[in-house]
Amino acid sequence: MQFEEKAEQEIFEKSKAHAKTAGLALNPDKKQLEMVIKALASNQKLHGKPYCPCRALTGETVQDTQIVCPCAFHWDEVKKDGHCKCRLFWGKEKAANQ
Repeated sequence: MQFEEKAEQEIFEKSKAHAKTAGLALNPDKKQLEMVIKALASNQKLHGKPYCPCRALTGETVQDTQIVCPCAFHWDEVKKDGHCKCRLFWGKEKAANQ
Protein backbone atom coordinates (compact mmCIF):
# COMPACT_ATOMS: atom_id res chain seq x y z
CA MET A 1 0.00 0.00 0.00
CA GLN A 2 1.39 3.38 -0.99
CA PHE A 3 0.59 6.67 0.71
CA GLU A 4 1.14 10.20 -0.53
CA GLU A 5 2.62 11.59 2.67
CA LYS A 6 5.52 10.30 4.74
CA ALA A 7 3.46 10.53 7.95
CA GLU A 8 0.79 8.28 6.46
CA GLN A 9 3.37 5.68 5.46
CA GLU A 10 4.96 5.81 8.92
CA ILE A 11 1.60 5.35 10.67
CA PHE A 12 0.75 2.46 8.34
CA GLU A 13 4.07 0.74 9.06
CA LYS A 14 3.69 1.28 12.82
CA SER A 15 0.12 -0.05 12.72
CA LYS A 16 1.19 -3.06 10.68
CA ALA A 17 3.99 -3.82 13.16
CA HIS A 18 1.61 -3.49 16.12
CA ALA A 19 -0.92 -5.80 14.49
CA LYS A 20 1.76 -8.41 13.84
CA THR A 21 3.18 -8.22 17.36
CA ALA A 22 -0.27 -8.24 18.99
CA GLY A 23 -1.64 -11.10 16.90
CA LEU A 24 -4.16 -8.84 15.18
CA ALA A 25 -4.86 -7.93 11.57
CA LEU A 26 -5.33 -4.61 9.84
CA ASN A 27 -8.67 -3.84 8.24
CA PRO A 28 -9.00 -6.10 5.19
CA ASP A 29 -10.94 -3.39 3.31
CA LYS A 30 -8.13 -1.35 1.75
CA LYS A 31 -10.32 1.76 1.24
CA GLN A 32 -11.39 1.83 4.89
CA LEU A 33 -7.82 1.12 6.01
CA GLU A 34 -6.53 4.01 3.91
CA MET A 35 -9.20 6.37 5.32
CA VAL A 36 -8.27 5.55 8.91
CA ILE A 37 -4.53 5.93 8.23
CA LYS A 38 -5.13 9.31 6.57
CA ALA A 39 -7.29 10.45 9.51
CA LEU A 40 -4.59 9.40 11.99
CA ALA A 41 -1.98 11.32 9.98
CA SER A 42 -4.27 14.36 9.89
CA ASN A 43 -4.68 14.22 13.68
CA GLN A 44 -0.93 13.92 14.06
CA LYS A 45 -0.42 16.96 11.87
CA LEU A 46 -3.11 19.01 13.65
CA HIS A 47 -2.60 17.86 17.24
CA GLY A 48 0.92 16.43 17.38
CA LYS A 49 -0.11 12.79 17.93
CA PRO A 50 -2.04 10.19 15.92
CA TYR A 51 -5.22 10.35 17.99
CA CYS A 52 -7.93 7.85 17.15
CA PRO A 53 -10.21 9.50 14.59
CA CYS A 54 -13.28 7.90 16.20
CA ARG A 55 -12.83 9.58 19.55
CA ALA A 56 -13.05 13.22 20.64
CA LEU A 57 -10.11 15.03 22.17
CA THR A 58 -10.93 16.40 25.61
CA GLY A 59 -8.02 18.79 26.05
CA GLU A 60 -7.00 16.87 29.17
CA THR A 61 -3.48 15.54 28.49
CA VAL A 62 -3.75 12.41 30.65
CA GLN A 63 -7.16 11.47 29.30
CA ASP A 64 -6.20 12.18 25.69
CA THR A 65 -3.10 9.95 25.87
CA GLN A 66 -5.51 7.00 26.10
CA ILE A 67 -6.72 7.68 22.57
CA VAL A 68 -3.32 7.81 20.86
CA CYS A 69 -3.32 4.96 18.35
CA PRO A 70 -3.26 2.16 19.23
CA CYS A 71 -5.70 3.42 21.83
CA ALA A 72 -6.20 1.92 25.26
CA PHE A 73 -9.62 0.62 24.22
CA HIS A 74 -8.74 -1.38 21.12
CA TRP A 75 -8.14 -4.71 22.91
CA ASP A 76 -11.57 -4.82 24.52
CA GLU A 77 -13.26 -3.67 21.31
CA VAL A 78 -11.54 -6.36 19.23
CA LYS A 79 -12.57 -8.99 21.76
CA LYS A 80 -16.16 -7.74 21.84
CA ASP A 81 -16.80 -6.68 18.21
CA GLY A 82 -14.02 -8.34 16.23
CA HIS A 83 -12.44 -4.95 15.45
CA CYS A 84 -11.67 -1.68 17.18
CA LYS A 85 -14.03 1.29 16.97
CA CYS A 86 -12.26 2.95 14.04
CA ARG A 87 -11.86 -0.46 12.36
CA LEU A 88 -8.09 -0.21 12.01
CA PHE A 89 -7.30 -3.31 14.07
CA TRP A 90 -9.21 -6.55 13.61
CA GLY A 91 -9.14 -9.96 15.15
CA LYS A 92 -7.48 -12.33 12.68
CA GLU A 93 -10.51 -14.62 12.45
CA LYS A 94 -12.96 -11.76 11.76
CA ALA A 95 -10.60 -10.26 9.16
CA ALA A 96 -10.24 -13.61 7.40
CA ASN A 97 -14.02 -13.90 7.09
CA GLN A 98 -14.47 -10.53 5.38
